[in-house]
Amino acid sequence: MKFTCEKALLVSAVSVASRTVALKSAIPSLEGICVKAGVKVLLSGYNLETGITVGVPADVQEPGTCVMPARLFFDIIRKLPDDTVSISVDEKFRVSIRGGISSFTITAMSADDYPELPDVDSEKGIQLPQRTLRDMISGTIFSVSENQARPIHTGCLFEVDNNSVTIVAVDGYRLALRRCTPEKPLDRSLRFVAPAAALKEVEKILGDTDDPATFILGSKHILFQIGDATLVCRILEGEFLDWRRVLPENSPVKLAANVQAITDSIERVSLIISEKLKSPVRCTFGTNTADFRTQSTIGEAHDMCDIAGDGKDLEIGFNCRYLLEALRAVPTEEVTLELTNGLSPIVLSPCDGSGSYSYMVLPVRLKAGE
Repeated sequence: MKFTCEKALLVSAVSVASRTVALKSAIPSLEGICVKAGVKVLLSGYNLETGITVGVPADVQEPGTCVMPARLFFDIIRKLPDDTVSISVDEKFRVSIRGGISSFTITAMSADDYPELPDVDSEKGIQLPQRTLRDMISGTIFSVSENQARPIHTGCLFEVDNNSVTIVAVDGYRLALRRCTPEKPLDRSLRFVAPAAALKEVEKILGDTDDPATFILGSKHILFQIGDATLVCRILEGEFLDWRRVLPENSPVKLAANVQAITDSIERVSLIISEKLKSPVRCTFGTNTADFRTQSTIGEAHDMCDIAGDGKDLEIGFNCRYLLEALRAVPTEEVTLELTNGLSPIVLSPCDGSGSYSYMVLPVRLKAGE
């Protein structure tokens, strides 16, 4: 195998492919990056759960395949002078790497034992702008459960119908939902749960651009195509929570608030709360004002924020971190707070009623004097 390519392109590709290289595996080749030179150079990392393949434009003089030691290969390429990089591999898998005045000789492995990444066969994928898909993933993934007793909730639910794409995450204490409406009807109906670990890698690959990202559902796997990068992972099996049933509707108390103002107030009162001192924030919603208090062994804190509407002096407690994470994920400047009573969840939704997002946080039962 022998090829030449630009250093910057190769560094970027190795960085992406190495994210899914297995740290330890019974198959030694999975601890490296599979390099395949053909029409262009393809670099793959695979840990038997998630695989990433990245294409790199290159001048290929001799096609071939080998497995490079992931960390060493990345470090060498990254440290080479900014120039073109020449890589050649002989029949004994001795690798010669040259860039500018620098040269290295290392040893690769045969790719004979490297498993084929799952093949996802589908007639038609769902296309979204990269920026849109990235915002939808980042706006929900923080609510994914870490409880392995319910593996289905350690991923995000994707629901696709003719007019919208919806992503939902739940962890037993909160729910996060983001929805987008594509410009053209999708003519598809899909429902699957993608693992959070894979979606975090998808989020990193997606750019702040309107270039398309495509996801294609197979029988057991989901494939994301983003520019020259392809990520494939196994979908989670099981019964996902019926989120439509648990998300409150027609709440009697609806208030409008500035997202930054209410976030700042809650952040200030949360300063006396720590991981060891998990005191709730006590929220009292009055007429055009919201009152926030916390009390812990460190001390007490109080803050107020202007809102629009009558909260009927409803008092309710929340886990500070859950409420703040929901507020920080709200993509609009103004938000509607929907409340029922002191023991029912709060729902954050768009003021325009578009349904583009919903964030639900369950309350914490307040004790007297807390």
